[in-house]
Amino acid sequence: MTTVEQMLKAKGADIFWIEPDDPVLEAIQMMADRHVGALLVMRGPALAGIVSERDYARKVVLLGRSSADTPVWQIMSSPVTTVAPEATVHHCLELMTARRIRHLPVVAAGAVVGMLSIGDCVKAVIDEQRHHIEDLERFIRS
Repeated sequence: MTTVEQMLKAKGADIFWIEPDDPVLEAIQMMADRHVGALLVMRGPALAGIVSERDYARKVVLLGRSSADTPVWQIMSSPVTTVAPEATVHHCLELMTARRIRHLPVVAAGAVVGMLSIGDCVKAVIDEQRHHIEDLERFIRS
């Protein structure tokens, strides 16, 4: 079964983050520039929260707030659900489904070491299934 550590090795462990006092507009611009749907909110080395496009839509746009004048800490989600590198892809999908979230920071020894999206997890499951099918087809042919 695929682990979080294996997924991070395959996709890379880039971490995109913003500070709590930065304006939401900066966070949205960074998400657009990096083609991601969420950023970690870091206070120094500590994970303070996570801010997503969904947070922006629900807590800025729908409430008529200004993206330039609203700090990230006012719309971020906290506390953050995290996973360890040893967790399985199935565990990640269960957490995401149960908590209705799309992103999971990966934490090891108290430090953020990566971030997974629901797309990363779905890709890993599809890859697992493809390998199982190939193995079964080889078995049937032999």
